[in-house]
Amino acid sequence: MSHRYDVIVLGARCAGSPLAMLLARRGYRVLVVDRATFPSDTISTHILQPRGVAALSRWGLLDRLAATECPPIHTYAFDSGPFTIAGAPGNDEAPFAYCPRRTVLDALLVTAAAEAGVEVREDFTVEDILVESGRVVGIRGRSKGGAAIVERAPIVVGADGQRSKLANVVGARQYHERPLLEAGYYSYWSGLPMNGRYEIYIRHNRAFGAAPTHDGLTMIVGGWPYAEFEANKKDVAQHFLAMLELAPSFAARVREASREAPFVGMPVPNFFRTPYGPGWVLVGDAGYTKDPVTAQGIADAFCDAERCSVAIDAALSGRGSFDEVMHTYQRERDEHALPMYELTCQLASFQPPPAEMQHVLGAIHGNQAAMDGFVRMNAGTISPAVFFSPENLGPIMAAAAR
Repeated sequence: MSHRYDVIVLGARCAGSPLAMLLARRGYRVLVVDRATFPSDTISTHILQPRGVAALSRWGLLDRLAATECPPIHTYAFDSGPFTIAGAPGNDEAPFAYCPRRTVLDALLVTAAAEAGVEVREDFTVEDILVESGRVVGIRGRSKGGAAIVERAPIVVGADGQRSKLANVVGARQYHERPLLEAGYYSYWSGLPMNGRYEIYIRHNRAFGAAPTHDGLTMIVGGWPYAEFEANKKDVAQHFLAMLELAPSFAARVREASREAPFVGMPVPNFFRTPYGPGWVLVGDAGYTKDPVTAQGIADAFCDAERCSVAIDAALSGRGSFDEVMHTYQRERDEHALPMYELTCQLASFQPPPAEMQHVLGAIHGNQAAMDGFVRMNAGTISPAVFFSPENLGPIMAAAAR
C-alpha cells in the first residue's frame, strides 16, 4: 500500500536530514530515503565552518556535536611561505569551527530528523523517479531484500549529491560551470596535536591543511592541479608526502606522527543547477557544488536546507506559488554563493595571486583586525564581496601605508 507524504527527500546527509527535520518541525509529513545506513562515511573535507556551527546552534543540535568530543577550532593560520596570516574564523554567534568525522555528524543529523517525526528509510535504493504529465510525483524503490514500493508526494527533493539522480531525470540546467580544477585527497594521523588550530599551507601548485577531528586524530587534506591527476594517482601517498615537505617544519611534525588510514579523494566539478521545476527541488550539492579547497560544503548544505525549508513551507501552506517562492530561493542561494564560488575556483586553479592581491596580503599581515577579517572571509563567515569592498580594504591599506 502506498503512503502519501507532503515531501519526499532523496538523501539523508548534510542537506537532506536538516531539510527534512526543519519541515517536520513545521508539521509536515516527510519521508527521507538513503541507500546508505548510518553511521557511515562519505568523502568530505570535514570542516564545519562557523556559519554551519551557528545553524546547528539554531536547531538545538550543537551541544550534541560538542558531546562527541570533537575539538573546537579557534584559529585558522594561512602560511604562504614568506609569512602567515592567522586569525579567528567565527563571530559572536559562533566563534569556533569544527572538523567532525562524517560517521558522527551525519548520524547525528539522521537521528535529529527521526526525532522530529521524519520517516527515515536507510539502505533504500531509488530505482525510478515517477513523472506524470511532466511533473515529478513520487519515487519507486526498494529496501535491501524488499519488494519494489511506490511513494508519492507533491514535492520530491533531491539531496542526493553532485551526481543527483533526480537532477539527471528532470534534466536540471547547469550554469556557471567550470572545469575540474584540483585533485584533492586526505587521510588521518595520530600523534599530531593541533591545539585548536586549522593550519593551511599555500605553495606553488600545491595547497594542504591540517585540522583536529574525532578520536585524537588529525585530518590532513591537500591537492594539486587537475592536470597532474592522471600522473599522480598512480602513487598518491608518495606525491602527498612530498607535498608536505614544501613546509619543512610541518613535515617534520608529520614524520613524528602515524598515518592511520588510506588516502581518500576525488576531483570535484564546479557548477550551479536550476534547483526547482514541476514537483521537484534540489538542495545541497545536488543544486550547487564546487571544489573543496575552501571547505564550504557542509555549511552550504546546512544554510541551503534552512533556506529551502522556508520556501517549501511557503509553497505548501499557500502563502506563495511554488514557482514564485522557489525562484526567490534560487536567487537568494545564488547571490549568497556566487562570491565564494568565484574565490573557490580562483584558488583551486592554483594560479599565483596577481600583484594587487599580493599587495593586499602584505598589508593585512600584522594587522590583527584585518587578519581576522581575512580568515573570516575564507571561512565564509563574511562574504568575499564584503571583505574585498573598497569600504573594507581602504582603511586596511591606509593603515599599512602609515
